[in-house]
Amino acid sequence: MGILNLTKLLADVAPHAIKETDLKTYFGRKIAIDASMCLYQFLIAVRNESGQLTSTDGETTSHLLGTFYRTIRLVENGIKPVYVFDGKPPELKSGELSKRQEKRVEARKALDKATESGDVAEMDKFNRRLVKVTKQHAEEVKQLLSLMGIPYIDAPCEAEAQCAAMVKSGKVFATATEDMDALTFGSKVLVRHMTFSEARKMPIQEIHLDKALEGLNVNQEEFIDLCILLGCDYTDSIRGIGPKRAIELIHKYKNIDAVLKNIDKDKYPAPENWNYEGARDLFVNPEIADPDTIELKWSDPDEEGMVKYLCGEKQFNEDRVRNGFKKLIKAKSGTTQARLDGFFTVLSTTPAKRKIDDKKNTANKKRKISRRSG
Repeated sequence: MGILNLTKLLADVAPHAIKETDLKTYFGRKIAIDASMCLYQFLIAVRNESGQLTSTDGETTSHLLGTFYRTIRLVENGIKPVYVFDGKPPELKSGELSKRQEKRVEARKALDKATESGDVAEMDKFNRRLVKVTKQHAEEVKQLLSLMGIPYIDAPCEAEAQCAAMVKSGKVFATATEDMDALTFGSKVLVRHMTFSEARKMPIQEIHLDKALEGLNVNQEEFIDLCILLGCDYTDSIRGIGPKRAIELIHKYKNIDAVLKNIDKDKYPAPENWNYEGARDLFVNPEIADPDTIELKWSDPDEEGMVKYLCGEKQFNEDRVRNGFKKLIKAKSGTTQARLDGFFTVLSTTPAKRKIDDKKNTANKKRKISRRSG
């Protein structure tokens, strides 16, 4: 779920924090990708008429096909991806996971009913709701990434928290995920829709945390409490408090502790045994691997290893896999060029400002000449 209604709140209150862009703008950038979210997208989107793609043995291959082609697409655009996999979920997330399990049980019942009546559209809808990323899916994708020469990280806990830590440390430029709680964990830049298929025709959203905080008129600590009030994966929220009311309360009282002391508890009843402090601590002090101990290395892909794994074990088309290898090699040779903005100062595009800059540069040159001649 991430953070409920945070995207809409930012669009309404801090629209300048969100900009739309496309893949080519990330040339030369290192991007940490939330792997589980990515695989979930592939398992839903990469399908045929009967459902997920499978080998002749009946094993699901949608996640592998999606990872293979989408990673190639990222590398072709000069992006250096690093996939981050979830570790064990925090104990506070057990409630959210239980809710998801209950929804899957309901979806299973609905699917059985739709199958009985022969309603193909309903069958497809509920089949998608039953999609779940398994440990086997993750392990298979890790094997593929190793053969493609793409680094991955096993997070000790939440992938979004690890991605955010990598961004804060400067190891990568941004976190790529659909979950807005990457911002709550402190990721300076969040990129959404990066791993979507082009068929979805959705522009990439780039969200900057500093501009979000500025637009919301909160600091990071207040932002975390705001996100808990909106609704997060770790605890229920206060019934009756929506996004508008939540931001008003944070502006007035600064934190949840003070909010609870001042709101009408009959009108806005907090959940029983509400562990908002535990949720806050998870966002402030998440369990992560120290980014300074992590070495990111993009290596040459193993053509024969890829063919053996994808074509031998998973029964992919060999010509397509070898063509994919050629694209990876070609793209890799083209990404050695550094981003130009790392070498040059960006000048103003307004004529008036450029004129002022030119005068300053001319004056500086004259001063230097005068010093040398003196």
